[in-house]
Amino acid sequence: MAETAIRTEGRSPGHDAPSPHYKWIALSNTTLGVLMATINSSILLIALPDIFRGIGVDPLAAGNTSLLLWLIMGYLVVTAVLVVGLGRMGDMFGRVKMYNAGFAIFTFFSIMLAITWMHGTAGALWLIAMRIFQGVGGAMLMANSSAIITDAFPRDQRGLGLGLNQVAGIAGSFIGLVVGGLLAPVEWHLVFVVSVPIGLFGTVWAYLRLQMSGVRRHARMDWWGNATFAVGLISLLVGITYGIQPYGDHTMGWTNPWVLTALIGGVVVLAIFCVVETRVAEPMFHIDLFKIRAFTFGNLASLLGSLGRGGLMFVLIIWLQGIWLPQHGYSFSKTPLWAGIYMLPLTIGFLVAGPVSGWLSDRFGARLFATGGMVVAALSFVWLLEMPVDFRYWEFAVALLLNGIGMGLFASPNRAGIMNSLPAAQRGVGAGMTTTFQNSAMVLSIGIFFSLMIAGLASSLPHNLSAGLVAQGVSAHQAATIADLPPVAILFASMLGYNPVQTLLGDHTLHQLTAAQQHYLTGRTFFPEVISGPFADGLTVAFGFAIAACLVAALASALRGGKYVHLDD
Repeated sequence: MAETAIRTEGRSPGHDAPSPHYKWIALSNTTLGVLMATINSSILLIALPDIFRGIGVDPLAAGNTSLLLWLIMGYLVVTAVLVVGLGRMGDMFGRVKMYNAGFAIFTFFSIMLAITWMHGTAGALWLIAMRIFQGVGGAMLMANSSAIITDAFPRDQRGLGLGLNQVAGIAGSFIGLVVGGLLAPVEWHLVFVVSVPIGLFGTVWAYLRLQMSGVRRHARMDWWGNATFAVGLISLLVGITYGIQPYGDHTMGWTNPWVLTALIGGVVVLAIFCVVETRVAEPMFHIDLFKIRAFTFGNLASLLGSLGRGGLMFVLIIWLQGIWLPQHGYSFSKTPLWAGIYMLPLTIGFLVAGPVSGWLSDRFGARLFATGGMVVAALSFVWLLEMPVDFRYWEFAVALLLNGIGMGLFASPNRAGIMNSLPAAQRGVGAGMTTTFQNSAMVLSIGIFFSLMIAGLASSLPHNLSAGLVAQGVSAHQAATIADLPPVAILFASMLGYNPVQTLLGDHTLHQLTAAQQHYLTGRTFFPEVISGPFADGLTVAFGFAIAACLVAALASALRGGKYVHLDD
């Protein structure tokens, strides 16, 4: 059966065409949906200590690290995997229908998370499962929002519309840190409750006001394409997730046969997906879209930009929570919230630069602003690289602001350039592929940044930690045992806002020391001093990678060509 293109104007036969003001309704609703979805991608990072205390699970205990990682990564993995297929379904059955269903699904599973009653491992598994299903709703929102905006806005205003939506999405990942930090200490269930009223309002509003517009293309479902894409990408992302965990005597799991099988197998299955999509009559994703220069280089730039940005959040959290905030008088238990607050300049930069660059790109095209944004982001990473571990905050804040401005300059024009390059009937699946590149790069970036940080810590942290513990009365055997623990445990302890030394030593060992020794080891001085040198080594490598990724992204952006709008628009 050949695909049939249908242009629909209005919600159903008998409804009038969208009014001139409809574009702002579409923008405001889809921006609310994307903001809610992306806030929930990061809201747990700061809230995890309170959540795990609430369900009675020690995430750093042996065997529980996987629970911690899947609670963080499960949502990201499922949104990365499903957005292409759900975008394709939006092209086939109606983007507004898929988007509305996504709002409802997201809200329902937010309620399921908010009523969590179980404790222990069962409670953790429930949260992971509900987060994964919540991610299905989030993927439906992300997959169709850009296409809905593109349908609603005229070509000379899409940069502004997509820019506001894109910036809200990126800013949401940082706003989630502050929201989680504020709500979790009050009551950890509130982290999930906060999405419920917003979701209910957004669901009803979307159903009543969003209209079916644009092109729908009836087609058969490409089951082989969907299956190979899902299996390949899941395998690859799961391999990355387990690659940063210790394996045997190794500090990381990249030599684990299971991880290698998942990574290599994932790449092979994704290659098979590409072959399948060239052979089936009605593919999930038209590979020939990559013949469009603006689409290909825009997505390559987006992938590389996300690689540079994705792990930054985790590095900054560890830097602030494990070192800088304790050195400046904050207790470890208070550092998660304040880390989110001190990172606000990054969000401000996004919010300022994104809409402006999107509006300007409508007039002058995406290339100048997107390319310049990546260069600015690279310069901000150079600034962070040159900064001492114990920095002056105003310098740190300006560097974050510059990074946010650079990413904001890039994100809005780049998304507008990609969406303008797509045929009208392929906007849903094209937007889904772009989101997949972004979300997959986020997971990959987390794996890369963590691996680089762990490699830097492993070179000198064990000796520094062992010597420092022995000097304070800990037995040489006990100190050596702790120093031999994988650095990832220390990184997770810092990220969770736990007192790292108290967590590693335990009450039994601490009670064998004098009160003065206990106070010094568990205070705000010892751990930051021990980790600062090794952490600086890891930062050098991680930020060096980010600089390279941003500069290559700038090159890819420059190669996209001039302003381009697909002929069938």
